[in-house]
Amino acid sequence: MGPLPKSRLVVSGLWTIVAAVSLLTSCETTLTDALPSPQQPEASAARVIVRDARNPLFIPATITNSSFGLTAAPGTATIGSGTTTSVWQYNGSFPGPTIVAKTGDNILATFQNKLPEPTIIHWHGMLVDPANDGQPHQVIRTGETYNYNFPVINRAALNWYHPHPHMTIGKQVYNGLAGAFIIRDAEEAALNLPTGKYEVPLVIRDISLDKSGNPVYSPTGGGYFGKTPLVNGTKDPYLDVDKTVYRFRVLIGSTSRVFKLKLSTTNLPTNKEIPFTLIGNDGGLLPSSSNQTQIEVCPGERLDVLVDFGSLDPSTKVMLQDVNAGWNLLEFRVTNTSASYSGALTVTSSIPTLSAPVAKRFFSFDGMSKINGKLYDMHRIDFMVPFGQTELWTFKTNGNGPHPVHIHGASFQVISRTGGRGRVFPWERGWKDVVLVNDFETVDVLIRFDAYKGVYVMHCHKLEHEDNGMMMNFEVK
Repeated sequence: MGPLPKSRLVVSGLWTIVAAVSLLTSCETTLTDALPSPQQPEASAARVIVRDARNPLFIPATITNSSFGLTAAPGTATIGSGTTTSVWQYNGSFPGPTIVAKTGDNILATFQNKLPEPTIIHWHGMLVDPANDGQPHQVIRTGETYNYNFPVINRAALNWYHPHPHMTIGKQVYNGLAGAFIIRDAEEAALNLPTGKYEVPLVIRDISLDKSGNPVYSPTGGGYFGKTPLVNGTKDPYLDVDKTVYRFRVLIGSTSRVFKLKLSTTNLPTNKEIPFTLIGNDGGLLPSSSNQTQIEVCPGERLDVLVDFGSLDPSTKVMLQDVNAGWNLLEFRVTNTSASYSGALTVTSSIPTLSAPVAKRFFSFDGMSKINGKLYDMHRIDFMVPFGQTELWTFKTNGNGPHPVHIHGASFQVISRTGGRGRVFPWERGWKDVVLVNDFETVDVLIRFDAYKGVYVMHCHKLEHEDNGMMMNFEVK
């Protein structure tokens, strides 16, 4: 990362003190000359160097070849403001490189473990056979490799990859092991959505750092909540944006924290909310797009949104914020550059609707560690699911929510939510693989396993709950 942008402000005499105090509320300052002494005339100017309080957003490198290698290893990353932190990385990147593939590609990936403990990669959201799913029993030891070989049968969507060892997934993800996996297809291509620098992945998470700037992870059974937000591994980031439409591919990469996202201008006489145009979620394009001013998303969930900066004046600043924590996440700075956009702003997609379930299943997420009263046992099959048949699955909290429920091996459709928030939100329509179940809520989903047979897992994606045992094995037959 290059040096931070600088601007200079020259002040004199006692006004130096006033300026410095004021600047400390919004930016880093460095006094380069001493304040005037009694022997110095007030005309001798002290210089204050004002550094930008925010840091350029890091954009991970892209892997477009369907044959590639991934290595998990300890390393260091610069997260901004001169802070270098010790992290665990895929291919030396925090977060990991963004993989881009097309429906119909065949992925050949060689994974090497250079961590000091066992791990494995799970392709979250990807429909793969059990041998390629990256489940807890498939972990490899330090120095070993695992070869993945699977066809891409998913529709266009933002998926992701992360570790999946039992009892240490929270630590490994928190330490930095995660990356985006974008799938493209012909339906999406026909919409001429923003691409290149106008399509930006945003991996949003939280972190706590010690005095040396290194991650601190000391979870309790109820989860772990960092004190600082990061976007793409960057603290207090900004992104210069042209006057045009951008596509943001949002992944919530936290271990526990739920984010409520909104956009608002921050430097206008009357600040205003800027709407997201919501076009997709976990499973790709939604049946219809909609404008949203706030979107609440949990660990593992993804969003596909368009934001139009075209009508904003140059130098306008728009802040992506988390309403829940009161955090400023990412500042967009509108430039003088205009770029034309001829793609879609209103998006529709034809999604087959699941119906007529042949069986019903009930799952109680109990406390911080159990499903239906059971702790996870890697060697126990908890239930059997028939291949190719639609079922109704009901998720209910039994304390210590929220519980983001994730299912491997198939996507599902959210049918209803009763209690608590009492509705299905626009970003929960279409195909999903994670659904947020808060305390006092019951959520019904329809699901059909018609891709592969074999053993998969279902678990809470609050990773500390998962590590505590809130997971089940099931077999599709």
